[in-house]
Amino acid sequence: MKTATEHPTEVGLDDINIVETKKTKKAITAAALGNTIEWFDFGVYGYVAYVLGKVFFPNTSPSLQLIATLATFSVPFIFRPLGGIIFGVLGDKYGRKHILAITIIMMTLSTAAIGLIPTYATIGIWAPILLLILKVLQGVSTGGEYSGAATFVSEYSPDRKRGFLVSWLDFGSIAGFLLGAGSVSLISYIIGEQNFADWGWRIPFLIALPLGAIGLYLRHAVEETPAYKKAAESEEKRISFKEIITHHRRSLLVCVGITITTGVVYYMLLTYLPSYLTHNLHYPSGKSELLSIGLMVLMLFFQLLVGWLSDKIGRRPFIFASSFIQIVLAYPVFMLLTSGVESLIILGMVILALAVNMLLGIMAATLPALFPTEIRYSALATSYNLSIVFVGLTPTVLAMLVEYTGNLMIPAYYLMAFGVIGVVTAIYFKETANKPLYGTAPIAEDRAEAIELLDVLHENIEEKVQRIDIQMDELSHKRAKLVKQHPHLN
Repeated sequence: MKTATEHPTEVGLDDINIVETKKTKKAITAAALGNTIEWFDFGVYGYVAYVLGKVFFPNTSPSLQLIATLATFSVPFIFRPLGGIIFGVLGDKYGRKHILAITIIMMTLSTAAIGLIPTYATIGIWAPILLLILKVLQGVSTGGEYSGAATFVSEYSPDRKRGFLVSWLDFGSIAGFLLGAGSVSLISYIIGEQNFADWGWRIPFLIALPLGAIGLYLRHAVEETPAYKKAAESEEKRISFKEIITHHRRSLLVCVGITITTGVVYYMLLTYLPSYLTHNLHYPSGKSELLSIGLMVLMLFFQLLVGWLSDKIGRRPFIFASSFIQIVLAYPVFMLLTSGVESLIILGMVILALAVNMLLGIMAATLPALFPTEIRYSALATSYNLSIVFVGLTPTVLAMLVEYTGNLMIPAYYLMAFGVIGVVTAIYFKETANKPLYGTAPIAEDRAEAIELLDVLHENIEEKVQRIDIQMDELSHKRAKLVKQHPHLN
């Protein structure tokens, strides 16, 4: 077997990135824990929305309190693109590892600080202002967190197992949401609802401090990704944002489509529905919380199954399947949710959970594969976070629409519309499963697999060359015919 060192222009065994399983697991753990902290805050915030409304917006009606609190939840999403651009550019320039250390520090401190804000009764209007400032800081930090973590883990994962391994990243997301929601329920149960409303709501936010310390330690201990190291050693010039838009427009649009389709159903299920069930359907808040927690436990395991299956059958089928569920079953699902029958409500939420997992299970492995290494972090962070601006408004928009129209089926129509976007995205999406990341050499977990991947790569090159030869022959025949028709070209 020849190597690249013998023929510098030839792709050989030395060009295959071999990443030991131990290092991959270490990278996944470090990245996933940061994601856990990010979604821990979302879980806590979603489940204490009714309390925060009374604490920070006491002089309004219960309905307006809920809307105001959910609006504060949505505001950080407006600032995520700013964080995505800043940290994305820095991540492509200075490396993934260092930027991810910064984002986890920012997320941890801003989340914990929410638990220290005095109430409106104590400092007046400054209470909601401080809450808003901290949510903005969260938005900036999370703008670089998910895209950086997805890039980091993808560049550490072998091509043949990327779907399963990277699905652990969003396993961390759901685990964080579950931990946040579970913390709220447990603390409320132990100290009582009144004590929780008075001061106990602060405790879940403060839990972010020890979680962040562990995450920072793990990220500091892990090495930079092999793919980034190789890209940094090359002498290729930097690609401008104009060139990204010009040459990678299709990838950008696919990234936006997948993110929007996933985000809408995700935020609807895990952030909006608990309030929808309690506030609009008068479902007992305790039961609503326990139902959502049980659902997230189910999602944890299905998440990994989807990631594993995507390595076998591809990512594309899951985009189609989830989108069709949103289009065809959205209305029946909300008929179940509004039925008042507990078993039917559970069935409706399980269907939505399956739709979420089909997309969430493949998203983190799919999006980084759309862009080359030298722009992967920045291009992904920018397109992903611009999309998140829209989907982050989902809880607020739905709460307002349902409140002012009185139509409980508005969320179903909302899902159907975005399901159509998912189908269009799936049509234009080019399969990435079992393939190297865009513009990156194949990644294997050992030398034996590297040899197999090299053989496959060479076979693919041979096939492409054969197709080019055929096209050249066809063009040559066409040229010959045209030349014969011209008196001066013979």
